[in-house]
Amino acid sequence: MVNMMKMMKQAAEMQKNIQKIQADLAERTVEFSSGGGMVTAEARGDLTISRITIDPKVVDPADVEMLEDLVLAAVDGALKSARDMVAEEMSKVTGGLGLPGGGLPF
Repeated sequence: MVNMMKMMKQAAEMQKNIQKIQADLAERTVEFSSGGGMVTAEARGDLTISRITIDPKVVDPADVEMLEDLVLAAVDGALKSARDMVAEEMSKVTGGLGLPGGGLPF
């Protein structure tokens, strides 16, 4: 019974730490550029895109498809970087518990 109470206390503390890290990560950002820096996407640790910057030189009405590809690559890269950042931070709390999705609710 004592072990069960200890485990419940540890789980509650871990949940508290996870919530604190999630709040911190929602404020942190990562960037990813495509096209040699012509398009840059910024993502937050809550896996939302916070900004996209497009160099006017890459805007060509005759080649919209290229711009779409560059935006997609920048967004995909930024989200991957954000997921990696989240996984790294969460692994510090969850350790080797092997929680699915790194213990993330999203």
